[in-house]
Amino acid sequence: MSKLLVFIFVLFLAVLALFAIHNQNATTVTIPFGSAYETPTIALILLSIAIGALAMLFVFIVRDTKRYVNNLQYQKKQKRDAKIQELYAKALNHLFAHHNIPEARELLKAVLAEDPANLNALIQLGDIALSEDDFQTARENFERARDLNPKNIEVLFSLERLMEKMERWPIALKHIEEILDIDDKNLSALYKKRDILERLEKWDDLVFVQKTILKNEHTEKDKNRERLNLVGYKYEYGRHSLESGSLEKAKKAFRTVLRLEKDFIPATLGLAEVLLREGENEEAINLLEKSYEQTSSMIVLLRLEDLLISVGEPLRLIRIYKNNILRNPQDPVIKFFLGRLYYRLEMIDDAFEIMTSIDTGSAIYPEMHQLLGNLYIKRNQIEKAVQEYRKALESNACAFSLSYRCSNCGHSSPEWSGRCSRCRQWSSYQLNLAA
Repeated sequence: MSKLLVFIFVLFLAVLALFAIHNQNATTVTIPFGSAYETPTIALILLSIAIGALAMLFVFIVRDTKRYVNNLQYQKKQKRDAKIQELYAKALNHLFAHHNIPEARELLKAVLAEDPANLNALIQLGDIALSEDDFQTARENFERARDLNPKNIEVLFSLERLMEKMERWPIALKHIEEILDIDDKNLSALYKKRDILERLEKWDDLVFVQKTILKNEHTEKDKNRERLNLVGYKYEYGRHSLESGSLEKAKKAFRTVLRLEKDFIPATLGLAEVLLREGENEEAINLLEKSYEQTSSMIVLLRLEDLLISVGEPLRLIRIYKNNILRNPQDPVIKFFLGRLYYRLEMIDDAFEIMTSIDTGSAIYPEMHQLLGNLYIKRNQIEKAVQEYRKALESNACAFSLSYRCSNCGHSSPEWSGRCSRCRQWSSYQLNLAA
């Protein structure tokens, strides 16, 4: 490479000498507002070349100096970033692996000392304070993080968690709305919004959110789950409308639910209640009777029993029970309800006959033994009554009353509800007679 440069330089001198031989004239150079000078043309050329070379040298010096300074700054930044990353990694290790919160807190503060705009450190410090119920410190850290990046979704979620823990639901909802303004398809935010609206019992808005969730779910399994949730929330909207006296809204909601899920028992009961309040007793009875024929739901049957007795039509109810016994002669539950109905109507002999014909196998039904005990008392057979009461008491039932059991999670409740209070699934409570 050096030989090539020497060759080029010699060639350049040769060309310059040749140029000087053929250009021996002088050139007059006039300086503006000054004197004029005569100089050989070759000297002028050499001077121009020298000035150009110096200019290029200056440009290269400036460029290389800038590169050197930038490289120093980059190396310094790399070292600083590496130090911050090491401190942050140690903080997370102490926090999650060793559960050493004080040490983690100090390391995170060291991160902020190096980089006051470190969002991750601010969020982690806020989370630590939140876990200790230090809401003020948590809020300060989260607010600092939001000031640095107002549209950071993780920061907004942190603020929402804080407001949720403080039970400031409207403010929590506001933060969720901010997230959805940035990303309207964020499923985590939509789920949070749904939960908050449910707490606030804003069922109308909740149904709209649930439709959005259903639209944005990806897998068929998730879509099916959210489709069932949509039915449930439509029922809740109807229930709320019924409780607030908006019968038309309630009727429309319940009928919509039954179009989507014809065996949705809570909606059937809700619609029957609407019809009763409107004075349409016969229509309500027909609705319940048809629903029972389709679903064989004992909960529907119990409501139908109460309704028919209240309107003075127990014979119609007896006919329903007897028809069911003809179809299922070994069903102890139907026989029990018929016997209980006879007992309520003071038809003691009929009640005794049907109750003593029940074969429960090895199952224990506290209600059944209690009713038999009552019948023996009516027949003045005290010893047998005592035996039946003992059988009822031998079970683990805490009281002589019907209970309801969730078919999904097994939770028992003394009162019926359209939704299980434990697993939050709708239309899952079934009548539970066994202990």
